[in-house]
Amino acid sequence: MANSIKTYLKHTYKDFKNRSVNPPLVRTSTMVFKSMKDLRQTQKKNLKNPKGGHFEYGRQGTSTTFELEKMLTKMEESYHTFLTPTGFGAVFLCLFSVLRPGNELIIADPVYSPTRLLTEKYLNKFNIIAKFYDPNNLDTIKKNITNKTKLIYVENPGSNTFEFQDLGKILSIAKKKKIYTAIDNTWGTPYFLRPIKLGFDLSIVSATKYYSGHSDVMGGTLAVSKKIFRKVLLAQNMTGLRLSPDDAYFIMRGLRTLDVRLDRHEQNTNLIVKFLLKKKNIEVLYPYKKNSKNYKLWKKYYSGSSGLMGMKIKSKDKKSIDKFVNSLNFFGHGYSWGGFESLALHQEIKEQGNRKFLNLKKNEFIVRLHIGLEDPKDLIEDIRKSLKYIK
Repeated sequence: MANSIKTYLKHTYKDFKNRSVNPPLVRTSTMVFKSMKDLRQTQKKNLKNPKGGHFEYGRQGTSTTFELEKMLTKMEESYHTFLTPTGFGAVFLCLFSVLRPGNELIIADPVYSPTRLLTEKYLNKFNIIAKFYDPNNLDTIKKNITNKTKLIYVENPGSNTFEFQDLGKILSIAKKKKIYTAIDNTWGTPYFLRPIKLGFDLSIVSATKYYSGHSDVMGGTLAVSKKIFRKVLLAQNMTGLRLSPDDAYFIMRGLRTLDVRLDRHEQNTNLIVKFLLKKKNIEVLYPYKKNSKNYKLWKKYYSGSSGLMGMKIKSKDKKSIDKFVNSLNFFGHGYSWGGFESLALHQEIKEQGNRKFLNLKKNEFIVRLHIGLEDPKDLIEDIRKSLKYIK
């Protein structure tokens, strides 16, 4: 890889055969061969090097998905990167690869709510038990470890509440007990954090978010260490969880400007944070306070911060929170994030899932903001005029 990821993203995988600055989009269900001997040789190559792009059938991928896998693997500094049709597909592939009936996993309490639903309400039907730990007290990981513990699953920062954790300490705990580790790294992406290099076995990114960057495609990625590669390969082959060539092409296109966009998201968000810090009854959920534990743990592992943040608002009137959100003109209201546009959601307590360590008082409400690529002056003015509705 080039010395700088910024340069790498601009110059990787040009198609000199067709004199194209981008790799071709290859769609096919059937791979055709000159002879049965040719087909058998490809099968042998695939068995010998299953991450080498020696495909015999369209479900395995095409040259388009193969180029994206290589691109992401270099970015992640991982052994390999698997592609899935959605971000949540990468979560499922991660868990399906590692866990078996009778196993236990220890999972962060502020996890993405569908991940909580999957681990807490669905896997238990297969005798796989999820135990949740407090992101602010990692001793709760140690207390939950048994001889059945197979995986520690981290989401950093915490979904909606943005708690940053001591990743090195979590890895140390896991390695001593020979437990696999996984992290949802969608917030940071490998542009700001490379979990496999840090020591994680599996790293999830929702490609729907910043990789795509334009809110028009869905996808997921699962970067893995060499130790876990064969388990994930088998699981993906058994489930058929594959990304389409069209979506791979769009994601690859989005990646070319990942650095430019994330730098701008970070700049805009820091300006919004500075504005909000002056407002009473608002606690900013973002790594900004240099003497705070959150900031120190963010700074210890990350090279930057993305555009997703939260606001904990104190108010006697819940309806006024919705009025605030609804009155925003430049913030759309919808799920997902990571695109070019700003978004705002009132995240009600029920939407956090069955959180065990969330200390949210009756007069405290969480609003999640995704700060987009608009002029930050317009965003600040939009927030300023809408804050008057909060009572």
